Amino acid sequence: MEHITLGELDVARIGLGAMGMSHGYTGAGSDDDESVRTVHRALELGVTLIDTAEVYGPYTNEELVGRALKGRRDEVVLATKFGLISHTGRGGADSSPDSVRVAVEGSLTRLGTDRIDLYYQHRVDPGTPIEDTVGTLADLVTEGKIRHIGLSEAGPDTIRRAHAVHPITAVQSEYSLFTRDPEARVLPVLRELNIGFVPFSPLGRGFLTGAVPSTARFDAGDFRADNPRFTGENFRHNLGLAEDVAAIAARIGATPAQVALAWLLAQGDDIAPIPGTKRVTRVEENTAADAVRLTAEQLATLTSLPPAAGDTHNEAQMRMMER
Repeated sequence: MEHITLGELDVARIGLGAMGMSHGYTGAGSDDDESVRTVHRALELGVTLIDTAEVYGPYTNEELVGRALKGRRDEVVLATKFGLISHTGRGGADSSPDSVRVAVEGSLTRLGTDRIDLYYQHRVDPGTPIEDTVGTLADLVTEGKIRHIGLSEAGPDTIRRAHAVHPITAVQSEYSLFTRDPEARVLPVLRELNIGFVPFSPLGRGFLTGAVPSTARFDAGDFRADNPRFTGENFRHNLGLAEDVAAIAARIGATPAQVALAWLLAQGDDIAPIPGTKRVTRVEENTAADAVRLTAEQLATLTSLPPAAGDTHNEAQMRMMER
């Protein structure tokens, strides 16, 4: 697999998001053994960036990833996140220095490692100046507990302020043919400051795979059941977008997921999407996108597709995303 750099961090250009193995999509359908096999297969296929977070579960996803990487820790760039769980008792998002220090020790223990390669603030904490948070993270870099600092769903001003305290290696935000928001304001700042970009939900939470013909398939544990993009008229509009992607896939002998990922990879050599899956077959499909080459005409057609209808999250979650 081709490699790119996030800041100064070398990674294979398609990573693996582990969230769905134990959080968000799973309901009663989690299978830890298959998830471990999926991680192992990803490594065999050249994936190096593995992404998790303390809030996934909570905590159980880090434990699962740690178990999957036992004896293979040095093969990966291991990323996790803090900040959506308060460890000081104040409730809500908490990136205060005291909470960060408790969080990192917990993640190190659950992951079974002595260092975290890329440690993200999961969401911007309006109650803690970003300078205080990044100052604490810089101390953790000096102590060797983390190697690189990241931000998730942060806006341009916060990114600049954080980077002024300590170099930020990567910013993680939702980005795909379904969600183009970062293009106008965030990506230009990242490129100015030499910060890498890690798109999560690069397949539109499954929509762009063509595998979501009806929301009736969602069980009670699937957060998409009440996601604005998967309901009512929004859902029907967005099916059309997915069908356009599928049409190009059919013409070139690829899957819709591979086309959606190939479009993302073509957006720059500083972008490393982390499609999430809990199945070996899907990680094989996703990593094969590394070999898909779209023509200029195909890229232009995809880029010109209309935006998805509906917000990316429910109202409460949208308030936590800095724009």
